[in-house]
Amino acid sequence: MLAEFLQYLFTGITIGATYALIALGFTLIYNASHVINFAQGEFLMIGGMATVSLTAMGVPMVFAVVLAVILAGVLGIALQRFAIAPAKQADVVTLIIITIGASIFIRGIAQMVWGKQYHVMQNFSTNEPIQVFGAVLNSQSLWVLGVGAVMVVALVLFFTKTLIGKAILATSMNKEAARLVGIRTQMVLMLAFMVSALLGSVAGIVVAPITFTSYDIGIILGLKGFVAAAIGGLGSGVGAVVGGLTLGIVEAMTAGYISSDYKDAVAFSMILLVLFFMPRGLFGAKVVERV
Repeated sequence: MLAEFLQYLFTGITIGATYALIALGFTLIYNASHVINFAQGEFLMIGGMATVSLTAMGVPMVFAVVLAVILAGVLGIALQRFAIAPAKQADVVTLIIITIGASIFIRGIAQMVWGKQYHVMQNFSTNEPIQVFGAVLNSQSLWVLGVGAVMVVALVLFFTKTLIGKAILATSMNKEAARLVGIRTQMVLMLAFMVSALLGSVAGIVVAPITFTSYDIGIILGLKGFVAAAIGGLGSGVGAVVGGLTLGIVEAMTAGYISSDYKDAVAFSMILLVLFFMPRGLFGAKVVERV
């Protein structure tokens, strides 16, 4: 009984850490531009697919990962520069629709390049499972958790210790005021999209040996990342992490104790329940309007 519970818990934490990284990407873009970037899942797909292709071509894993992350970063910049920036005067709904269109476009290109089949990536280290109180833990799960923790710490340091991070925060708080003090807000937005793409690609790379990867894997994982961000509270980094882990654990427990047929339904039921009782999510900031 304990072994079964731990098995589901380990699975939930592993996939939850992936959701958390994706949710952090959504949060970053939302804070910088108040846009929900529904192309975020495609950066995850690009990271995994590009790494698989490069390693198949004989490129060492480390270099393949670096090149895949760079490719995703360039796509993030291109998305902001050529899709979002030209429509900067448009309303938020229009910008969201643009990101959906960009997602479909990127997915179509990926299908032409890599085909529809699933691709397998080897574990980063050993293929031997780890036994913990009778539960079996995939060694790649430790990579997912470790890399996720490192990325969260790196983001905290980035926003608190670097000028670029502080400029992104300033732009998210008040774009006009940031512009008045000399911050190039469009450049800041472009950097925010780049960092968001890097987060997505890293998530896609570390989880690929567990879930496999394909041209359309970004659809469902991207949506789950958005659900995690919304549960935690859009705009909250802590909320993104807590929302991702919570969603992953609830999904795994549902699949294990009830049926895997219901795990996706549970995810979207959670967002309805949370937003019904707490419209701004678990950690969303309260907004006070003067009337």
